[in-house]
Amino acid sequence: MLWLTTADAAWSQLPVRVQTPTNTKARSLLEKAQQQVKARDFIKAIETLNQLNQKFPSFGEAYLLKGSLLKAIGDNRGALAAYRDGLTKVPTEAAHASEYQLLGDLALSYGEYQTALDAYKQLMKVAPKTQRNMAKSQRQMLTCEFALKAMQEPVGEAPVPLPAPLNSFKFQYFPALTADNRFLLFTGRPAASSGEDLFVSRQNKDGTLGVPVPISSAINTSYNEGAGSISGDGKTLVFASCDRPKAIGNCDLYISRRTGNNWSAPVNLGTNVNSAEWDSQPTLSADGRTLYFTSTRRGGQGQEDIYVTTLQPDGKWSPAKNLGTPVNTVGKDMAPFIHASGTTLYYVTDGLVGMGGLDVFRCEKTAAGTWSEPRNLGYPLNTFENEASLFITSDNQRGFCSRSRATDEPAAGSRMVRERPVELFGFAVPPPVKARETSTYTQGRVFDANTKKPLKAEVKLYDLDTDELIQFVTSDPEYGDYTVVLNEGHHYAMYAAADKYLLKSLSFDYSSQRTFDPLTLDIYL
Repeated sequence: MLWLTTADAAWSQLPVRVQTPTNTKARSLLEKAQQQVKARDFIKAIETLNQLNQKFPSFGEAYLLKGSLLKAIGDNRGALAAYRDGLTKVPTEAAHASEYQLLGDLALSYGEYQTALDAYKQLMKVAPKTQRNMAKSQRQMLTCEFALKAMQEPVGEAPVPLPAPLNSFKFQYFPALTADNRFLLFTGRPAASSGEDLFVSRQNKDGTLGVPVPISSAINTSYNEGAGSISGDGKTLVFASCDRPKAIGNCDLYISRRTGNNWSAPVNLGTNVNSAEWDSQPTLSADGRTLYFTSTRRGGQGQEDIYVTTLQPDGKWSPAKNLGTPVNTVGKDMAPFIHASGTTLYYVTDGLVGMGGLDVFRCEKTAAGTWSEPRNLGYPLNTFENEASLFITSDNQRGFCSRSRATDEPAAGSRMVRERPVELFGFAVPPPVKARETSTYTQGRVFDANTKKPLKAEVKLYDLDTDELIQFVTSDPEYGDYTVVLNEGHHYAMYAAADKYLLKSLSFDYSSQRTFDPLTLDIYL
């Protein structure tokens, strides 16, 4: 009964200055409530204080006492109402600084920004210099001001839950799609007691998404597998798994590659990538050769930070590098998503002013290879709750995210706590949220020109304006299929090569082309 101890502690921390009511009946009810608390009958104490509120509504301290007990037993919504009512009935003075701070924090946790802002302003007026968490409260005032303005200037429409057959589990989150949008990958827990596994939903001919199925028995095990990311061609998978044998940290990143329809046995990405701490939430570049992820390893900017590693010519991953400022902050920086274009990074953080909790921000890669100042995506993609991962399709048209579904509040004074389901959501991407560059793709198969059999070939894409290798993929040895992502506004050369075959070169000029549709292009060597 941990909550009983918590309630005891909360009662012991109540303000010392409690005005004793002059009315005999009011004093009797207050004393009764105090005795009930001493007897550890907190629900009865709240009921007695409710009677006191009804019969003597001007006695503000009774509301504050009730608010403290409600908060202690987990009824934060009830505590919010009690503090809000009580603080209007007591003098505005330093003795109530803690209650103003609590009211502000509770109101902010429910997105009641104006109530929170008013409470913090009262706190600033009365709080002594020794008041704890004043810097945090000042920051929360900025959050309230930002949120109130953002809600007056919404950016796009609110995300909506994806239709059936998706969202059939208790929890589903971390959505990711291939460049052609044919496969949706996500982490799922069918029931509250289930571990994490990776699931795939395949696009039907009519464009809808089909029934999700486990990705592979080679991937999903009795250990948790989640937070997966898949390359643009759907052939490289990186995911997090916790407490596996021979792991480096408590959660490590693993890689698997698909040949034909089969996924290889996952391989730990090793000490260049994983640490002795928590490493998770990967996001792969379109060609699967650059990996961003979240880590709690030592030496970062704050709590969780975002790191990057690249696949080297020798097949090894480079030592992970902290992205540094301005991306990483002193707070939590998590759930990165690199758009297929490779030029826009999205992630969640509580280290920058936003709507409260973890908000989604975006930043762009500069010509020097650094990242621009992060920009908040605004309301309604960001809300008062913690936002999770975001995914935007290569063509910048559709976005996906996960959110907790609203559930009924527990009855006033009850100790019932519900674990809220998490669902996948979708939305049309508004212009300010889109990646800087829109992408399309070319895909096809590589064949032997004589035998017409599929070939495993290296397919490299160069930007002719910068002479830079942009992507490097390999066609499937069984089916010969490949996918390469192209960005609007660029002029490309593509080379396909296989051992003992002549090099094949092609070019794509999208620097001024009006149409930017996907291409189907088979290559014969």
